[in-house]
Amino acid sequence: MKEIGGQALIEGVLMISPEKTAIALRKNSKIITKVEKRSQSLKKLKKVPFLRGILALIEMLYTGTKALMYSTEVAAGEDEKITKTELSLTLLFSLSLAIGLFVALPLFLTKLITTDRLAFNLIDGLFRILIFMLYLFIIGFSSEIKRVYQYHGAEHMSVHCYEAKKDLTVNNVKNFPPEHPRCGTSFIFLVLIISILLFSLVWHPSWIIKFLERILLIPVIASISYEILKLSAKTKFLKFLTFPGLWLQKLTTRQPDKKQIEVAITAIKKVL
Repeated sequence: MKEIGGQALIEGVLMISPEKTAIALRKNSKIITKVEKRSQSLKKLKKVPFLRGILALIEMLYTGTKALMYSTEVAAGEDEKITKTELSLTLLFSLSLAIGLFVALPLFLTKLITTDRLAFNLIDGLFRILIFMLYLFIIGFSSEIKRVYQYHGAEHMSVHCYEAKKDLTVNNVKNFPPEHPRCGTSFIFLVLIISILLFSLVWHPSWIIKFLERILLIPVIASISYEILKLSAKTKFLKFLTFPGLWLQKLTTRQPDKKQIEVAITAIKKVL
């Protein structure tokens, strides 16, 4: 069985298999699809423990942003073409916003509270988790994001259905939960937890050095978190590690309607 992952888009879903990526979007009464082959040039490196987590993160950032921009383009109409420069700038802005919200802001707030090593790292980590949850909660009030969250649920439910070896029909997909243990939300939550532990091992009194350490260690934290997430999906003993991520998905998923499930099913069939 192929390992399938994905991402919710504007009025659609991105699905990824080892060989292909497929986008399915709802445009009026039609479902528009776009299928591309994945590059196999780094196939061997993607099997190397820890390194594969870093490669997966980079690829998902690029592929996910590209797919999201494409879905925005389709939703806006034929006249709204997005250039490679605009895509690069969007990716750069997204990374800058993430670093500002989840690295710089927690550091600044923690600096106002304590300078004790253990307390600093714990409070800094708790601020990151709190800001992340608050961010997901606030954007969830947007009607557009609510629909993205519904497509997120449809993506997970269709993957669940495929992994259960059931026929990919709307009625079958409806029987599965909108939360999935391999979700990117679970991955990010693991990153936040691992970062508290790892940053406790490195310490420097300078705020700037702390900031740079957190940026430079992102690949290390991502690779460790990726391995833990993969292991927890296969090992019953480690299942508990996915629970916080599943709870957090209550914020990022919604129950989809029939038409949204149809889009997710179309996308997953295109990569199989």
